[in-house]
Amino acid sequence: MAERKLLNNSFYTLFKEYALVTLGVVAYATGWTIFLLPNNLVGGGVSGFASILYYATGMPMGVTYFILNVVLLLIGTKILGTGFGGKTIYAIFMTSIMLSLMPKIIPVDFIHEFALSNGKLICTILGGVIAGFGIGLSMSAGGSTGGTDIIALVWCKFNPSSPGRVILIIDVGIILSSLLFPSYTDSGEMLAFPEKLAIVVYGLIQVTVSGYAVDMYLSGSKQSVQVFIFTKYVKEMADAIAFDMKRGVTVIPAKGWYSKEDKEVLMVVTRKDDLNLLLRYVKTIDSDAFLSVSSVMGVYGQGFDTIKIKTKGNTRSKLEHKND
Repeated sequence: MAERKLLNNSFYTLFKEYALVTLGVVAYATGWTIFLLPNNLVGGGVSGFASILYYATGMPMGVTYFILNVVLLLIGTKILGTGFGGKTIYAIFMTSIMLSLMPKIIPVDFIHEFALSNGKLICTILGGVIAGFGIGLSMSAGGSTGGTDIIALVWCKFNPSSPGRVILIIDVGIILSSLLFPSYTDSGEMLAFPEKLAIVVYGLIQVTVSGYAVDMYLSGSKQSVQVFIFTKYVKEMADAIAFDMKRGVTVIPAKGWYSKEDKEVLMVVTRKDDLNLLLRYVKTIDSDAFLSVSSVMGVYGQGFDTIKIKTKGNTRSKLEHKND
């Protein structure tokens, strides 16, 4: 029991979530610092607009990013209420710090050798993938980079529309707005208009790649597993999973055919990224427990996916993913 108390689920979960948000922020800032900013590339969202101002005025991207997000948070709080979680505020704060800190700690020679020499297209793709991975990592832990998401939510409150479509329109508008601002390289040379047109194309590619990377990561992190646990300590194990880990558990009557003994088997369905935590609980309580772990095609119900039935000509099922 003493060992089980060491596995304080609430503390471990909170620590894990903030650690994932932090790693996501680091990846996001790395994508911008190494691949996008040195090539005068732009993107969508607040980061994209902050990069445009950086190329035009030299104002540090982290400072602009922080100021714009604070303004948007205040507007969102005024109109939408105080629904922004602590992890969102933390992510915005840490992103501002990382965007300001990383250009100072990453050697310029490394950036030139690793990024600039590979060309803008490769850097657009790599920067988009790494930044998208960072966003997905933060979102999987309940974090958010705020920004244009808030604008979309405010717009949709007064106008029936899809938030995703609004965000896409905003992103495209921000990328196109880069044509209206001068863009200077680190050496002080101003980009010609044809080069800025190419930057717009690269920006559209970056937004597409980044969005795809976010979707790929989130779809993977939402995969579920089904675990059967065979243990002598059924009650202790079930209590730990249900009350400490806060996950559903089902006790199934069973009979060992070789021993002819009646037994009870625990069945747990959980997200794939919670599997390691579950295994830690099992090992702590019964190191000799036998487990069977398998992937499942889909899980529908409370805490997982829901099924929405729409009738349009033929009745069909449409899956909607809930935000965890």
